[in-house]
Amino acid sequence: MPQMVTLKIAGKTVQAERGDNLLQIAQSARLDMTATCGARGRCRSCRVRLVRGKINPPTLQDRVQLGVEGVREGFRLGCQTQILEDSEFEIAPAKEEAGHQIFFNDDGQSYSGAIPASGIEKHLIKAQAPLDEHDMSSDLEEILKPLPQNINRIPSLRVLRKVPNALRDQNGDLTVTTFNDEIIDLEAGDTTEHKYGMAFDIGTTSVVGSLMDLTTGEKLANVGGLNPQAVYGGDLMSRIAFAQFDDKKLQLLRGIILKAINDYIKDACKEAGIEAKYIYKIIVVGNTCMHHVFLGLDTSNVGLAPYAPIIRKGLVLEAADIPLKSTPNAKICLLPIIAGFVGADTVGTIIASRLHESEEIRALVDIGTNGEVVMGNRDQLFTCSAPAGPALEGGEITHGMRGAAGAIERVEIGEGISCQVIGNAPPLGICGSGLIDAVAQMLDSGVLEKDGRLARKSFDNLPAKLKARFTIDGKIRQFILATEQESGHGEAICLSQLDIRALQLAKGAIFAGLRMLQKVMDVPDEKLEEVFLCGGFGNFINLESAIRIRLLPDLDREKISYIGNAALIGAEMTLLSEEERNGAESIAERIEHVALATHLEFQHIFIDACRFDGV
Repeated sequence: MPQMVTLKIAGKTVQAERGDNLLQIAQSARLDMTATCGARGRCRSCRVRLVRGKINPPTLQDRVQLGVEGVREGFRLGCQTQILEDSEFEIAPAKEEAGHQIFFNDDGQSYSGAIPASGIEKHLIKAQAPLDEHDMSSDLEEILKPLPQNINRIPSLRVLRKVPNALRDQNGDLTVTTFNDEIIDLEAGDTTEHKYGMAFDIGTTSVVGSLMDLTTGEKLANVGGLNPQAVYGGDLMSRIAFAQFDDKKLQLLRGIILKAINDYIKDACKEAGIEAKYIYKIIVVGNTCMHHVFLGLDTSNVGLAPYAPIIRKGLVLEAADIPLKSTPNAKICLLPIIAGFVGADTVGTIIASRLHESEEIRALVDIGTNGEVVMGNRDQLFTCSAPAGPALEGGEITHGMRGAAGAIERVEIGEGISCQVIGNAPPLGICGSGLIDAVAQMLDSGVLEKDGRLARKSFDNLPAKLKARFTIDGKIRQFILATEQESGHGEAICLSQLDIRALQLAKGAIFAGLRMLQKVMDVPDEKLEEVFLCGGFGNFINLESAIRIRLLPDLDREKISYIGNAALIGAEMTLLSEEERNGAESIAERIEHVALATHLEFQHIFIDACRFDGV
């Protein structure tokens, strides 16, 4: 018989077997313990403090992430902790992320120009229930008589169940709603002025959506927040590994995102003052992993070479098939996947940027946890996945956090250091834009050498105030951005040598992806007409700092522009226009996916891309 132990975690008492992993125990008990790195001991998000009890000795990952002092004070990583006897723990998340900045496209934005055909039509008709048993007619046949002949004559069972009441409630006055000539709803009376849709971009880090009037093209509400799946892994591979060949865990991830989407729909309807039953079309985009999890499709093989998705074609499904219970009458449309991890969100960015119609060669760079690069024009399109991981969004950084109140977002280094903090509060950590800014400033000031090492050769030439900012935690060198007295939690906020390496790998992935496509297409910098930055994170970075650290190429600044959350914009365009949605298929079919690992020269390109000065 297994030996059972009793745990008290964050005030909740749970039972477990001796030797069980603390993170897994907490997640099974639905406690708020995050595992940004996917339980690999590469971040501090599952940090806990042992109050009493006995656990395994600290691991190497504990010492690296928490430091010698942290381990001595009883802090451990939940993912590295095995329970040996009755114990009590406090969950000590690395940073408080209240007020996380989610970037939305402009409020109240509406479609410019003539409103295209969304595929949703409402027909106000007059019909009469059969009056004579010799008529050999039916309720449905009487409703179909005044409708155009191109409308499908056999609706779904869900619609059939509405027929008798709709036909009789208002003396035969009723509204028939169709999507591409298929009847999707019947209602008594005139409801023709209510015709709405929603677009969602399900990202690895965040989820954003918009509610739109399909008649006017007006945006009625923005909704969004952090992707709640992130507690099971901050990047795609961590999340795939969590649920690999385990249907229960897959369904857990799916249930979390479906609840979030249903809640966002309710929030949007409340803000706009409409009823969710009048939402008839929903467009969903996301990378391949998010797409599959949303549908409940096994992602196991997506995480294994050759990273093939289960389906690439676009889909149109009933809300009940998902299920999205908050919108019972909606058609759920998923844009096509390109290949590998390059998913429907990339198709959305192409549609939004009109890259596929450009005469000149342009590039799209989606900077994020699962970054993508697209390059081309109307004649040819190439794309690749540039998996930067969560470092650019604060993940796997010692004092990293997302862009929330208390996050350092700008840094200036002279003889001393000045930090700009979101919310003008004492700093709690550093977010991605602050990390890029800090490293750029560290390079310029000599704190950081060109190869990415904290100053050694140049140390003696630094001002005394900067020299005093260097410290060692165990064997790891660190540079202090905010002292214990300056921070909001009494702990110095530092960048360690490991943090710098994490940034180098992340920015190197993005930069190398762009360079690889330039090589494949034989497009030097001077022939690249424009680079579009997209994604929520791109809105907050300092362009000069991004170029300084070689996250982006050193082009004329007017050639680099930010176009917002292009994936969501593309989803909105396909929501309003069936022509755009149908065109998404041709984009996905003609774009060529470049598998970076299959190109021998990519290793050399990536190594160079990780440097701050190039070769």
